[in-house]
Parts: sequence; structure tokens; C-alpha cells
Amino acid sequence: SESRFLLHHRGPRRVRPICSARDGPERSGMPYSSRHLEGAPDLTARTPEPLTTEPSGWPNRPWRATLGPRTDNPGAPVSTVHIETATPIDTLEGRIQAAWDSGTADRGAVETVLWHLDRGSLRVATPPEDPAGEWTTHPWITQAILLYFRYAEMAVHELGPYEFHDKIPLKRNLAEQKVRLVPPGFIRYGAHVEPGCVVMPGYVNLGARVGSGTMVDTWATVGSCAQIGRNVHLSGGVGIGGVLEPPGALPVIVEDGAFVGSRAIVVEGVRVGAEAVLGANVVLTSSTRIIDVTGPEPVFHTGWVPPRSVVIPGTYPKTFPAGEYGVPCALIIGQRKESTDRKTSLNQVLREFAVAV
Repeated sequence: SESRFLLHHRGPRRVRPICSARDGPERSGMPYSSRHLEGAPDLTARTPEPLTTEPSGWPNRPWRATLGPRTDNPGAPVSTVHIETATPIDTLEGRIQAAWDSGTADRGAVETVLWHLDRGSLRVATPPEDPAGEWTTHPWITQAILLYFRYAEMAVHELGPYEFHDKIPLKRNLAEQKVRLVPPGFIRYGAHVEPGCVVMPGYVNLGARVGSGTMVDTWATVGSCAQIGRNVHLSGGVGIGGVLEPPGALPVIVEDGAFVGSRAIVVEGVRVGAEAVLGANVVLTSSTRIIDVTGPEPVFHTGWVPPRSVVIPGTYPKTFPAGEYGVPCALIIGQRKESTDRKTSLNQVLREFAVAV
């Protein structure tokens, strides 16, 4: 192709054409399908090498776990030899408990539990029928996950251009599950993500459950076994902690309609009530003081954000041998109004209380 020249104060400078016929898509920035771009060369004639073909001279690699399509469960790995799809769920708890107590590997029961977690027919914690009630954890499900890690072997997993060396493959066939996943976001097999959920370049770990209509924004992470409700927004950089040990420990719970602001951190089994709003940089642990300052006297909470509370980061004074210093806490400064339109109520409360998100 012809070269073009651009006059520069240091003299003529050769400028490469925007797109050259000898360029591959990775050099030109063009997608493989460029037939709709007028004047652009046809890059579709250049067929990339299959991912299963390794360039000559590459060293021998360890065994690869090929993640092909499935028919019975779109998100499961290919190897289903140990998955007992016909086994009643109510018989699995006893087998897992026996394997845990004896230290043996009942692979059929363990991998069937993971299969049900991935499908959503089992979950680590169950919400109460009464919204004011307590969540119920199921320690035997966490035990099954820990048993799996004991005997599972490391393997190289390939998914498109990505390569992973891990014990757990990634979820597959997300289009069939009506889940939007934006690269390079990742959802691990064994996590259940309901239809209508959007995962930006974030991460959802094994055992977690994410409700429909929820947004996991860029670089937000959902830890193992965390329970995220429906129509929740986890803003950029949010850290939702995970828990596997001890079995039966309460996971982090973010209930329906909640909004979690940028870089907020929720760990150690904290429960965020429905439609609550956490401002940017709020940090909640099991020991963090959550202080309601909306009344004449402060009201203290730990491990629990009441529904529709508006929370911002704050400090309270504490005396140490070296003097008095401000210790981080979370302040409840208002209440989100009940509304059939959650987006409208959210915008109103953000403006009213000038909450940074």
C-alpha cells in the first residue's frame, strides 16, 4: 500500500496508513468482520489459528481441561462422570456430612452439590420468609465445597484467548442463561447468576448467588458464598467478602434493591438490608460500628444495616494511651423513601443527602 507523508518541524515523517492489507486485526485494531467498513481491506480472509493449535517451538504444557458445550447444564464442566443428576437433593446432606466426618471423598455427592449450586437449585444461605427474620445457613453445602478443594487437581483451562491454571473452570454458555458478561469479567463454575444480571469486568466466586437485574460493575468482586439480591447495584471497585471457613459462618448478604457505592467494602458476614444505600468508601466489617445519627440520640448497630438506610463513612473519637483519635465507623444519616420506582427513590436520596457514590 502507498505510504503517506506528513510535514513535521523536524522534516518529513512516514505515517502508516490507518489500515494496511498486511496487518492482522490485532495490529490494525480492526475486528475480523470488516465488510461493512467502506474502503477498508477485507480482513475476513485472514483466518486465525484454532486455539487448540500451538505454534511450533512451544514447550510441552500440562493437561488441558477443555470446556466444551453441554446440554444438561450449560455452565458445567465437560467431566460429568461423578455428577448424580437423578439423586434426590435431600439425600446429599447426610452423605456430605459422613464424608466430612470420615475425611473420605464422596465425589458423587460433592460434585452433585456443586452442580446444584451452579444451577441455583441449592444455595449456601436461604432468606427468611419474613423480611425481618434471620437468614439460614447450610453448613453442609460449604463442607461440600471444601471437600472438593481437597481432592480436585490443578489443571490448565482455556476459554477463548484466556488461559487459567486452577481447580475450578469458568461458567460457560452464558447467552443460554441470559447473563451478560463483559470481558474480562469472570464467573466461576458453582456460582449461580440469575437471568438479567450484568457482570462488567468484575468477578463472581464459587458458591455465590447474584439475583436478576443486578449490576456487578467494573472491578467489583463478589466473594465465595456471598448472597446478592435482585436489582442490586455494586458500583466500581466494590469488595464483597467471601467465606468458606468455618462451615456455617454467615456469608455477606446484600438484599434486594440495595445500592453499594464505589470502593465500598462489605465483609465478615455483614447483612445489608433491602434498598439500603451505602456511599462511596464505606467499610463494613463484623465489628464496625454502624451509628444511626438521625434521632436525638445515637443508635448503634454491628453487622447489620437496616433496610432503606442511607450510610456514609464517618469516625468517632476513641482514647488511646497516646491520645484521642478518630476511629472509622459508618453513619446512618437518613432513610430512603418507599417507592414503586426504585431508581427515582435512589436519585432523590442521593441528591437530598449529597451522598458520594
